[in-house]
Amino acid sequence: MKHDSKIYVAGKNGLVGSAILRRLERGRFSNVVSSDIDDFDLTDPRATDEFFSREKPEHVFLAAARVGGIVDIDTFPADFIRINLQIQTNVIDAAHRHGVDRLLFLGSSCIYPRLAPQPLREEYLLTGPLEQTNDAYAIAKIAGIMMCQSYNRQHGTRFTAAMPTNLYGPGDNFDLASSHVMPAMIRKLHEAKIEGAPGVTMWGTGEPRREFLYVDDLADALVFLIDRFEPTRQLSFLNVGTGVDLTVPGADLKLGHRHLITQTFNEMVAIFQRLGFDVAHGPEIEDAWHNFEALNIPPDHPARDPGDNFYITDDVLMRSQTSPGQIRVMEKQKPPIRVLVPGR
Repeated sequence: MKHDSKIYVAGKNGLVGSAILRRLERGRFSNVVSSDIDDFDLTDPRATDEFFSREKPEHVFLAAARVGGIVDIDTFPADFIRINLQIQTNVIDAAHRHGVDRLLFLGSSCIYPRLAPQPLREEYLLTGPLEQTNDAYAIAKIAGIMMCQSYNRQHGTRFTAAMPTNLYGPGDNFDLASSHVMPAMIRKLHEAKIEGAPGVTMWGTGEPRREFLYVDDLADALVFLIDRFEPTRQLSFLNVGTGVDLTVPGADLKLGHRHLITQTFNEMVAIFQRLGFDVAHGPEIEDAWHNFEALNIPPDHPARDPGDNFYITDDVLMRSQTSPGQIRVMEKQKPPIRVLVPGR
């Protein structure tokens, strides 16, 4: 990819799209165009085709998508599968018809089976059932991978896909109803600090493991991949991550204990400590996640306020706001729960 190549970044204001633009600017790529929904709608095939006809990009980063947290996806599955399929179909097909040299499609690690072995490997795709709470989004992303692979086989294109792990960084979504684990945690702890709250309640066992990647590091990898990676019939997509998974802070996080998660959450762990967190070990709950009496939590304790809770299970990590969709998810999972409560 030459520095004067015509490069198109779809989804310029999103977490990943904005990071790609920062990376291209740092790399002194001088011929970059970008778009977002305010410019034109990628779900509109005519508008998409007109853009490609006018701009004639040589390389395309397809980072535009309908994204959200697990509760958002579980509540609006039709929107997630429809919008993402439309965007992918229009952009990938237009890229082929207008002679794009390289296209890189952004997927998601949710494409893998719910019970896939860890760490996730590319060959685990389509080897088992998906997680039901986000299967609509996952199927849309799998379709994007298969479109790239199929266009390569039939038309000789050089389209590929990257599956990033859990991302965080500038431009993230901090809405409490739809954000992912990291921005939700950042916002709740930030607000607790600003408001002088006694603490933030954390629910869970501390056993689930997740891998986190700073979005600008992902952008470095994507620029490398679109320039160097050659897709084959056997391998048309790659996972992108750090290779290190971390336990999410739960009931095993104690004052003064340097938890492994601090490799990523240094500032947030410091906030935990300044807020004076200690650990109350409650019994496992298998039939009622909201059974505060079984956890010996006083009636006036802030943990009784569902708006102040984070919930952690193997599939539903940390949520910062209770909603009907979230309650349904938690009731389906019926997880063992312990609680991390603020010190008094």
